Amino acid sequence: MSEIDQCVLKTIVETANDHFFIVSGEGQVLDISPGAEAVYGAPREELLGSSVYQLQQAGILKPSITLEVMRTRQPAQLMQVTGTGRRVIAEAYPVFVNGKLERVISRSRDLTDLQLLQDEYALLQKRFSEHLKRSQAAPDAEELALDDALDDLQARSHVMREVALLLKRVAPSDANVLMLGESGVGKTAFAKQLHRWSRRHNHPFIEVNCAAIPENLFESEMFGYQPGAFSGAARQGKAGLLEQAEGGTLFLDEIGELPLLMQTKLLKVIQDGSLTRLGDTRPRKVDFRLVVATNQNLAKQVEAGLFRLDLYYRLNVIPVTLPPLRDRREDIPDLVEACLARLNQRYGRQKILDNQVWSTLMGSDWPGNVRELENWLERAWLSSPTDQIETPDTHPYEEPPSTNVANTSTPASTVALAPNESLKHYLARLEREALEELSKTLPSTYAIAERLGISQSSVVRRLQRYGIKVAK
Repeated sequence: MSEIDQCVLKTIVETANDHFFIVSGEGQVLDISPGAEAVYGAPREELLGSSVYQLQQAGILKPSITLEVMRTRQPAQLMQVTGTGRRVIAEAYPVFVNGKLERVISRSRDLTDLQLLQDEYALLQKRFSEHLKRSQAAPDAEELALDDALDDLQARSHVMREVALLLKRVAPSDANVLMLGESGVGKTAFAKQLHRWSRRHNHPFIEVNCAAIPENLFESEMFGYQPGAFSGAARQGKAGLLEQAEGGTLFLDEIGELPLLMQTKLLKVIQDGSLTRLGDTRPRKVDFRLVVATNQNLAKQVEAGLFRLDLYYRLNVIPVTLPPLRDRREDIPDLVEACLARLNQRYGRQKILDNQVWSTLMGSDWPGNVRELENWLERAWLSSPTDQIETPDTHPYEEPPSTNVANTSTPASTVALAPNESLKHYLARLEREALEELSKTLPSTYAIAERLGISQSSVVRRLQRYGIKVAK
């Protein structure tokens, strides 16, 4: 390396916001960036004269990410609490020469200040909510202008109007939005409304369910591929979903189901504003507004090592929580009327609700939220022999007796192991048969998930694995 290159590298390291450690393959600290001593609470001379084993034992590195890389010989990422009590996110990468581990390069980013900013943002959100409550009696022009936009969403409750106002105010920006809430609360509908309010409304809105794309196809679907990139690739290549969102909005639903490798690649796209197709070496610039949604606790997934912390902070710029339907029952009448109008148009008959049905609709907790409300209404519509819809035989979320596995007689062939059948194949057979039975009697993957006590995304993956479709 030339002297100029060495000076350039030294300047990059010394001026970077990240804190660098260069460690030998045996764990000896060879060099650190100047700011590291303030974060880790030890003088530079002490750090340079130590091994990572000693630093971890002394509590300066809790834990040492370098030791993790030395153990696994793979890149790693984890949270550290330094000797000064600061929280940092650390990444480390091995350097091999002729197959031998020669160096481990780690960098860390102090998250303490970022956490303070998030706390300040949460306080601002709280003050904003209190301001809306105080002004509820006299809505201003901005609130009144929401009415037309909210017609399609049937959101009349005060809490949903707060959500809509927040989205309307952030829509002109390109800030990433993280939508939180239980399955079926309407995250997709509000993401589409955010897109319509944005300056990108004349460009595509690309919706991707991260749980619905098989992991082995995810990269080619998201990033696209060049001709001949793999066996079976289209002759002309293909633009991925990220490219298809050019100029518009990319909505990633079930972001918590994104595989870790794809999380890394998505983070790079967000940071660089470019992507590289499979089989290509040329990066392509992309420009889209990113909106993601999940019904999971991403913070807990980060703690469990299932979600990258740096990606979490990239996505969690504008967090928006949509409340469950049971906490905004005043929205139910509008939702029901809109759903009933769609069903009448779809099936070509003008049915109306019996007045007694409303007590059921308003009194149910609807754990599946808007989606389950719509499924129940469709079932009631189809099972009603007349043009007046009465309450079906089954209460919302009450399972038909035939779906109760404990009360269902199971053929002996299902219980017994087949000749030469391994335990793995036996359990897979039981799972497939249970899913086949439930898919015939329950109206949606959400209802199946509720019955089995697992997530809806897990149900989707299992149904795809066995080629099972839910009966309509």
